[in-house]
Amino acid sequence: MRRFDMRLPALVRLDQEHEFQTETQNVSARGVFFYLDRPLPAGTRCEVTLTFPPHITLTDAVRVRFTARVIRSESPLPSLRIGTAAMIEDYEFLRSGGGTDFLSALQQEWKSSN
Repeated sequence: MRRFDMRLPALVRLDQEHEFQTETQNVSARGVFFYLDRPLPAGTRCEVTLTFPPHITLTDAVRVRFTARVIRSESPLPSLRIGTAAMIEDYEFLRSGGGTDFLSALQQEWKSSN
């Protein structure tokens, strides 16, 4: 799948007690790559919420919540930032109205990739 380089603020929730503010590196129809301060084991389920800004949607900002599963963690350089690749299993648009062309195109791409 084509990856889109998007450095967007994101909220990653592992469970009700573990929630992290972070940023994405890229997003595709099937996955999201973000940074955390700790590695997550492959198979870990998480929830990622991010907002696609108006310059991407060409309309209003659109919030999306992904249910995802970690497929790998990587730390290429000695750093506090550990890259996490997660496969999107489901998604939910959190804002309705505005951006219908963008939402329709995105939803169609996600449906066709599953």
